[in-house]
Amino acid sequence: MTIEAKFAEGIRQALQGTMAVMELFTLAAELDAAQQRGLSIVLYRTWLKHTKSDYAHAVNFNLGAALSNEGDLSGAEEAYKESIKLSPDFIYPRVNLGLAYERMKRHDLAILEWKAVEHNIAMDEKNKPMILTAINHLGRLFESNKQFYDALATLTKSLDIEPNQPDAIHHWVSLRQKQCVWPIYTDIAGIDAAYLRDATSALAMISITDDPQEQLQAARNFVKKKVATDLPALANPKGYQHKKIRIGYLSSDFSLHPVSMLTVQMFELHNRDQFEIYGYCWSPEDGSDMRARVIKSMDHFERINLLGDDAAAQLIRRDEIDILIDLQGQTAGARANILAHRPAPIQITYLGLPATTGFPFIDYVIADRFLIPEHLTQFYSEKMLYMSDVYQVSDQWRPVGPVPNRASCGLPEQGFVFCSLNSCSKYTPEVFDSWMRILQQVPGSVLWLLADNVWAEKNLRREARARGVAADRLIFAGRVAPHEYLARYGAADLFLDTFPFNAGTTANDALFMGLPVLTRAGQSFSSRMAGALLTAAKLEELIVYSSSDYEAKAIAIATDGTSCARYRAHLKEVKENGVLFDTPRFVRTLEQKLVELVQQLN
Repeated sequence: MTIEAKFAEGIRQALQGTMAVMELFTLAAELDAAQQRGLSIVLYRTWLKHTKSDYAHAVNFNLGAALSNEGDLSGAEEAYKESIKLSPDFIYPRVNLGLAYERMKRHDLAILEWKAVEHNIAMDEKNKPMILTAINHLGRLFESNKQFYDALATLTKSLDIEPNQPDAIHHWVSLRQKQCVWPIYTDIAGIDAAYLRDATSALAMISITDDPQEQLQAARNFVKKKVATDLPALANPKGYQHKKIRIGYLSSDFSLHPVSMLTVQMFELHNRDQFEIYGYCWSPEDGSDMRARVIKSMDHFERINLLGDDAAAQLIRRDEIDILIDLQGQTAGARANILAHRPAPIQITYLGLPATTGFPFIDYVIADRFLIPEHLTQFYSEKMLYMSDVYQVSDQWRPVGPVPNRASCGLPEQGFVFCSLNSCSKYTPEVFDSWMRILQQVPGSVLWLLADNVWAEKNLRREARARGVAADRLIFAGRVAPHEYLARYGAADLFLDTFPFNAGTTANDALFMGLPVLTRAGQSFSSRMAGALLTAAKLEELIVYSSSDYEAKAIAIATDGTSCARYRAHLKEVKENGVLFDTPRFVRTLEQKLVELVQQLN
């Protein structure tokens, strides 16, 4: 019997009120599998209208799920509410109703629904998994809305109920980093330190350790738990012999995001006589000038946010992309399973994750010999694609506003201004200890930090007082438009880098604006980023390798009265004539490397 005939017979029985509930569910599942979800919705509604049953609450729940899958969120809301009305203790529609509200941007109602699950549903072994799901959704929504304090408290509660939750732990660690809650790892009943570390994401691990072996292990843990590694390859391994090499860029950051801020001019400068450029995007439509510029820079721009990973990979394969460059790695929003299908014969990681991805389907990482010295390549799952000058591309055309006066930034008119406008998640107790010792040795100096969130600001001021430094010597800069942010660097004297997670785009911005950057380099990708930029700028004297040298160098620069002016003059020359910001040179070098990779396929 065809699926159409089964549906017709099912409707007849539903109209007569003679269809058993299990028969209803079986037929609806067949309709869904045949991509006939609209028919399953009709079937559910017909059955509910003509059948009296103790299982009507379950049918309403299934109807709500079907409507939600079809994008009818108002209809889903109505069905879920009816299910709850018929069975107030039935937990599933409450959880899903919260998700529907979230998709409708009615976050207040989503929060109320999940809190109702947490507080009003009896905690027993049957309900526990879904109660935890509701609590974790609540924590996730708080985090996405930058309510970090509430998010951390919510996930702590979840872990108190059930410690064995690796996904919850990795968000819990990240939330502590974002708020500078130190130490990052602390005791939770039922969780030992090794388990906390094992559940830490590859991105969070970058701020915790400089050990490249640990970072590789964190990446492999993610791959083992989250990524398909046994999918058949879609791409022709021999390539396609196109007249123009087709490069695809894959990202959720084609918006007002540091990745796009670095790469947009590279997209624009690709040689169109030799290359055809594709963008595959699931980025937010933020309406920014940067997003518009990125879209314009592509020959083909595909929005794949509504496509599943399989369908997106098939699209890339149909486009016969020769080289697919992933700008995501294991960062937020990553869709590694697109790459797991190997839709292109050559797959490269760049910029998104400043560490190894651990992905067995990524062939190369774009690097330079300072960033990843040859003796450290053993800690990377990728082969090296070494650039001759520097791994990081720049945008020479980024707009810059007028330099503000210090008073308008809340800075003292006199005194040395250290700054570190990195994300607060990069700050560690060890680096903060160094910063406080530096301030103590440079009278009248201040430290200018990013006002990332109020909880981090409060915690950092408390940590300063605990180290004998007045809290008002920390000055926090609110977020502003990119051109105003760049201009701020003219009001500072020295950029103090973080360790083990160096500044990346931020260091590039500071050097572009002529502000010297003092960095401590280590063994990992993330701890050598600023050093790679300084090497290209021929300012190796600003690279140190220990906290004591870092502190001594910062104090010497701040107290000798001449270094900063000398560094600014040098950086002006670098900007005009050096290799660090020579984007055309970078693009030509990269393109030659890519041509060689394609030639190796034949």
